[in-house]
Amino acid sequence: MRKIKYSKDVDALLLELSDKKIDYAEEEEQMIIHFSKDGEPVLLEILDAKDFILNSLSSLIKEKEVAIP
Repeated sequence: MRKIKYSKDVDALLLELSDKKIDYAEEEEQMIIHFSKDGEPVLLEILDAKDFILNSLSSLIKEKEVAIP
């Protein structure tokens, strides 16, 4: 079962992508990606989630405003 959880204490968004067992993780800027033994992403942690989401939405809005004549 896939789940989405938000941890308010640490401002982290957790996206469960698979039920497979986690073997290792890699950190990429504001994200930690947890992988299974076969390299499949299992869990995605977005750190400083509020800033990440607000910046992402802001970028999308700006792109649309620029793209519309």
